[in-house]
Amino acid sequence: QVQLLESGGGLVLPGGSLTISCAASGRTFSPFRMGWFRQVPGKEREYVASITWIGGSSYYADFVKGRFTISKNNAKRTLYLQMNRLSPEDTAVYYCGQRPTVEKNEFKFGGPGTQVTVSL
Repeated sequence: QVQLLESGGGLVLPGGSLTISCAASGRTFSPFRMGWFRQVPGKEREYVASITWIGGSSYYADFVKGRFTISKNNAKRTLYLQMNRLSPEDTAVYYCGQRPTVEKNEFKFGGPGTQVTVSL
């Protein structure tokens, strides 16, 4: 079973930058794709970005294009999200998820998330 642990969240000023991480552990970690999602209280979790684990093709939600960059380190089994030009609307708990196979378009979660707060 794969465990995911997000880290790196915090308080940042509007216009600032932050990089969050997701470390994966477990003997069978070999996903097709990894992704970042975020959630605010009272709303559904929303897709932010994803990356193919082998190959590195990346995809972004329109609201983060040009501001966020998703990356990975396969050897370290770690996923990153570099966030620039942050705004208060980016405040949320950020989760990483894994999509195990290409056949099924479904991400699995399990980590506690990391809180990102953008505020003066």
